[in-house]
Amino acid sequence: MTHLSISKDSMNMKRLLPFFFAFITSSIVAQKYTPTDEGSKVHFIIRNFGIKTGGQLTGLKGEILFFTTDVTACHFNVSVDASTVDTDNGSRDGHLKGSEYFDAEKFPEITITSTRIDKTNKTEEGFYYFTGNLSLHGITKPISFPFRVEKENDAYLFTGEFQINRLDFGVGSSSTVLSNTVNVSLSVLAKKS
Repeated sequence: MTHLSISKDSMNMKRLLPFFFAFITSSIVAQKYTPTDEGSKVHFIIRNFGIKTGGQLTGLKGEILFFTTDVTACHFNVSVDASTVDTDNGSRDGHLKGSEYFDAEKFPEITITSTRIDKTNKTEEGFYYFTGNLSLHGITKPISFPFRVEKENDAYLFTGEFQINRLDFGVGSSSTVLSNTVNVSLSVLAKKS
């Protein structure tokens, strides 16, 4: 008759395995970050009568999953409140919130969602590449741009820039005085959830 002998080491290993997996799982879950208005800036610039005019949006919310070791597990789903548009001109802000432009009452959120995050040849310096979708004024279009990540205590600062054609999103109409091209710059501080 064969006797099965189990060593103390293997018994200890069996006891430790659940704790090891619990630690790994909690490490993965701990990589969730929430974007905050404090320390963030979502800014846009457009030419009006040939002069650069800028504004910003607030009301950041959403969720960011960010893993420096595995970019395939990264995911961004971040929005701003269209009704917070601020160009330092109350009359213009009211016009932008109206149905001809943002139509903020009908489409209250402007959202950016990733479909893929890639490393770049400068990833060691914090540079990555975003591929995803921008939803604005009830229209969703693909978007891609490089961005940088900087660690700030228990938070990350994500910065990047991209351009859109406002007409692609039905924002305003064709104009001889207002440019179609809008430059958007993001500086989003996300804190650990």
